[in-house]
Amino acid sequence: MDLQSPFSSIHSFNYEHEWTYDVFLSFRGKDTRYGFTSNLYEALSRKGINTFFDDDGIQSGDEITPTLVKSIEESRIAIIVLSPHYAASSFCLDELVHILRYIKRNNRLVVPVFYDVDPCDVRHQINRFGEAMAKHEQRFKNDLNKVQKWRDALHQVANLSGYHFKPGKGYEHRFIGNIVDNISKRITRRLALHVADHPVGLQSQVSEVALLLDVESNAGVHMVGIYGIGGIGKTTLAAAVYNFIADHFEDLCFLENVRENSNRHGLVHLQNILLSEILEKEIKLGSVKKGTSEIQKTLCQKKALLVLDDVDDPEQLKAIAGKPEWFGCGSRVIITTRDKHLLTLHGVERTFEVQGLNEEDSLNLLTWNAFKSDVVSPSYMNVLSRVVTYASGLPLALEVIGSNLFGKDSEEWESEWESNKF
Repeated sequence: MDLQSPFSSIHSFNYEHEWTYDVFLSFRGKDTRYGFTSNLYEALSRKGINTFFDDDGIQSGDEITPTLVKSIEESRIAIIVLSPHYAASSFCLDELVHILRYIKRNNRLVVPVFYDVDPCDVRHQINRFGEAMAKHEQRFKNDLNKVQKWRDALHQVANLSGYHFKPGKGYEHRFIGNIVDNISKRITRRLALHVADHPVGLQSQVSEVALLLDVESNAGVHMVGIYGIGGIGKTTLAAAVYNFIADHFEDLCFLENVRENSNRHGLVHLQNILLSEILEKEIKLGSVKKGTSEIQKTLCQKKALLVLDDVDDPEQLKAIAGKPEWFGCGSRVIITTRDKHLLTLHGVERTFEVQGLNEEDSLNLLTWNAFKSDVVSPSYMNVLSRVVTYASGLPLALEVIGSNLFGKDSEEWESEWESNKF
């Protein structure tokens, strides 16, 4: 059978990524290799956290090697140990630029550790950091754009939430223990949510919702509404966004099927699920009022990510996420619903309307469900095109139709179409 692909170029995006390393450690070897950073590496390793630690001379020379670039790009979290002479190394600065450009662009977590360094010195490049940058400007006076990228990277990393330690002002092993416990919690607390068997058309939408969420900011609490008609892919998008940003939060909860569970089991059931997941123990509440009080008391000091999926009643929001003040600074609440007005009633100002798939993505999804492949005999193309038009970009419709027609020949497809059995 003559097979051909109906797609010119399909861009894939993996929302359930597996990393080679949990953590990438960036540091100035001369400052901390045999002291703080090696102790941090050992503590991470003892906790079962797979950590990249350059102890094999990869940092030789002035250029970042392909091996090091690959290690950065395959790491889930980056820890930057900013020590007194960190900025003196052009290698470290290049590494920092790459980490911020790649890892943060993909919304992974970057954690600065200010070791015997004042964050203000890093942010404003003064004292030792200022002296180092002045020397770089002299050395690279014919390439000041490079130096400006380093300055921007230092300013950016200094504005991130991190850890600050001054030798002699506390126990270093306790400081390291706090870092390791926090990283361990973020890594081991959950598995990535299943997004879709064949996700298409998600990347741009995830990026837009991530901009609305602004997870880098710890100022205030943002509630973001995702709305659209049934079957358009709201839950799929919410799950992809959840996976994309989860590492930035201390506590997580994805409440599925709020409408169905609320109707079947009541609001107290949903409150129990939320609190049980956050506290990691079984909670049994006696009333909705008791639940709202417990949620406020539990979450008011936590940076949490909460997803409320398929909400259809304002009372559901009042019971689970009544006001932004219920949550700690930096928290984010994502609400999916078919009813945009419900979001307005709850004061949700940041909203995103999910659009149907375009023709190319629709054909991709339909073909994969119907043939489990992205190649198809030309004899199917005419009816495939008609089905795509009929489905109007609805992912659920394309998945159901494609699955129902799996294993059938083109004549059976035509027969199903003519008899309107879709």
